[in-house]
Amino acid sequence: MREQMEERGMGVAPGLESELVSIPATPRGVSTPETVGHLTKLNPQDAWLPITESRNGNAHYAAFHNLNAGIGFQALLLPVAFAFLGWSWGIVALTIAYFWQLYTLWILVKLHEAMPGRRYNRYVELAQAAFGERLGVWLALFPTVYLSAGTATALILIGGETMKMFFQIVCGPLCSSNPLSTVEWYLVFAILCIVLSQLPNLNSIAGLSLIGAVTAITYATMAWLLSVSQERPPSISYQPMASPSFGAAAFSILNALGIIAFAFRGHNLALEIQATMPSTFKHPAHVPMWRGAKVAYLLIAMCLFPIAIGGFWAYGDLMPAGGILNALYAFHSHDIPRGLLATTFLLVVFNCLSSFQIYSMPVFDSFEAGYTSRTNRPCSVWVRSGFRVFYGFISFFIGVALPFLSSLAGLLGGLTLPVTFAYPCFMWIRIKKPERFSFNWYLNWSLGIMGIAFSLAFSMGGVWSMVNSGLKLKFFKPN
Repeated sequence: MREQMEERGMGVAPGLESELVSIPATPRGVSTPETVGHLTKLNPQDAWLPITESRNGNAHYAAFHNLNAGIGFQALLLPVAFAFLGWSWGIVALTIAYFWQLYTLWILVKLHEAMPGRRYNRYVELAQAAFGERLGVWLALFPTVYLSAGTATALILIGGETMKMFFQIVCGPLCSSNPLSTVEWYLVFAILCIVLSQLPNLNSIAGLSLIGAVTAITYATMAWLLSVSQERPPSISYQPMASPSFGAAAFSILNALGIIAFAFRGHNLALEIQATMPSTFKHPAHVPMWRGAKVAYLLIAMCLFPIAIGGFWAYGDLMPAGGILNALYAFHSHDIPRGLLATTFLLVVFNCLSSFQIYSMPVFDSFEAGYTSRTNRPCSVWVRSGFRVFYGFISFFIGVALPFLSSLAGLLGGLTLPVTFAYPCFMWIRIKKPERFSFNWYLNWSLGIMGIAFSLAFSMGGVWSMVNSGLKLKFFKPN
């Protein structure tokens, strides 16, 4: 092996001699998986963990996973942001955020194998490589866990409330005198999530991600089409919502920008999705990953922009705090056929069930990594199942204790914004080391610093909005 590396002009890093495996010599001009593959230092534990135990992913899987992670309930809140920003600033902010996050996604895809012989399979691993072991964990662990666990809890709230709405629409006046309470609907939805979470690894949920992507695109399209096809409410206005003071107006704008930032989630899963793909010198994993991501984010743009623009056009400053589906139910529940409205809500339920799986997978991976590192053996079926049942019920209990969580889009966007908009730029500087004072150096420093500043500002706006509303906002407010 050493001779083959020296023949290619590659040195052996000190301390890695024990990791090299002898490979029989092959005739010149003959390629084998070993001679074209990466000389990667393998961690046996990766073969036991949900994210990395299966590496047969492809561009199609990447597109499904990115779509499932990138479109969701947060997109339905975009018209709320436009109600505070108005037409011009709303469109400008959404456009800038879209291309900014697309650039940082490209950075993450490129950095997945930035160091020879190493794949960074998780966001925290890349942060540790860029910022150091301790600082990387401190910077990246909280926002990524918050994105995964917080989103999963919010999905239980939204999924349960949507199931309740679906039942009310379908059942109508025939509903029993003792219908399920909202908390009981949360429990029903959580149990469904736990059942689906028994799928073993990230690649095994590719079919669920496809269902999640299709349902998200469908209900997002139906939401804005149904809204713009109906008569607009009277007294509608497209001027930004008035505030009693300059300070209140400033915080409202910051909260609206935080909602836009929260609409672009999923970067905390980019490296994990890419980790499911095989990678060789001739066929590196970043090629199919970027191909799938480009298709996914083109479709995401085709959903987010019409929702924001169409929803604001249909409801203007009358847009409820819960978003476009809340507005659709409040203003047009008697104008739209019951079956069509019920279908829209059912698609939201399916999407929430699918999104729960992909956002929970990094948490499952962390649970099992802790277990396997202590026992030096893979999780049994019962242990793996126990972790997932425990996580599902913990998410349910958090949702019951904090039922306002799904209304805090601005605060969530501010707290998790560095994962999407700031950290990747700093990681590129630390790992790739672009020439000082070059365009690339200035670009990444500027975007990274602005991302941190926006994170602080949006978080302040989110806290102000939360306090101002008295924590009474809900995603759905059924009559």
